[in-house]
Amino acid sequence: MPENTLAPKTESQIARPTEILEPTAEELAVLSTTEKIGFKLTHKMNQGAWKRLWTFCQRHLGSLWIKICTYNLMNVFGIENVERSDVEKPLLLVANHRSFFDMYTVSSVLFRQTKRPMNLYFPVRAKFFYTSPVGWFVNLVMGWFSMYPPFFREAKEAEKRDFDKFSLRRLIQIASHGYGTVIGFHPEGKRNLNNDPYELLPAQPGIGKVVYAAKPQVIPVFITGLGNDLPKQVIGNWTGGEKVRIWFGAPVDLSEFYKKSDRLRTHKEIGDFLMSKIKELGDQDREQFGK
Repeated sequence: MPENTLAPKTESQIARPTEILEPTAEELAVLSTTEKIGFKLTHKMNQGAWKRLWTFCQRHLGSLWIKICTYNLMNVFGIENVERSDVEKPLLLVANHRSFFDMYTVSSVLFRQTKRPMNLYFPVRAKFFYTSPVGWFVNLVMGWFSMYPPFFREAKEAEKRDFDKFSLRRLIQIASHGYGTVIGFHPEGKRNLNNDPYELLPAQPGIGKVVYAAKPQVIPVFITGLGNDLPKQVIGNWTGGEKVRIWFGAPVDLSEFYKKSDRLRTHKEIGDFLMSKIKELGDQDREQFGK
């Protein structure tokens, strides 16, 4: 795999899609007024100068406060796999999902421990983050608007899922093109609240569909030690809380799957294969730390 090129690039050197995808009028029409505003705001914040501003804030502000809150607990393995990835091609990080703070912590590690150029995107369930001004604010202060694109799959009104067709197209576009693009994705689709951190949920086929269509670089990630109680997590940094361990695996070769037909079965096979790679990292953790 090509080595990371760290020299800054000019606008003319950076390959970009010719046009940012937009939802159709019909897709946008299924959203409420509040949801439309939340989407349009975040959609805008993930383009051009706005995206560069929020990436700067992520790198220099967001990653700093996360480091301050976790430096006594944090243990990172395999970060060199991310450092060596090709910055010319989007990188998809597929991780297990135990806590609200999984990808925030991963992003801090990436910014603090690599020199890799990065534009971060975290596809998210639209519930809360796009359905109220409070959610928009949380997306700003915790994710610098990187929780994008949104998926409304939990919506009670089935027609809102029509908007997800756009979000899927947009996610595939992001995963297909872009200098320094890094996408954080949870194949399980929801938080795994099982007491055993090594017992993973099955993958949803959506991850396989995105990977099959976009063919990005893919690196598995296993995370353990993070909880959902933010005050307890922060205080634990100075009172002997549970250690946080993040494992970055080697890039995954998916070429055999790309020879198969583009159908649900193939997508599910890709998702299952990626979960097996995450599990391998979990097995390494369990073997080394005896849990």
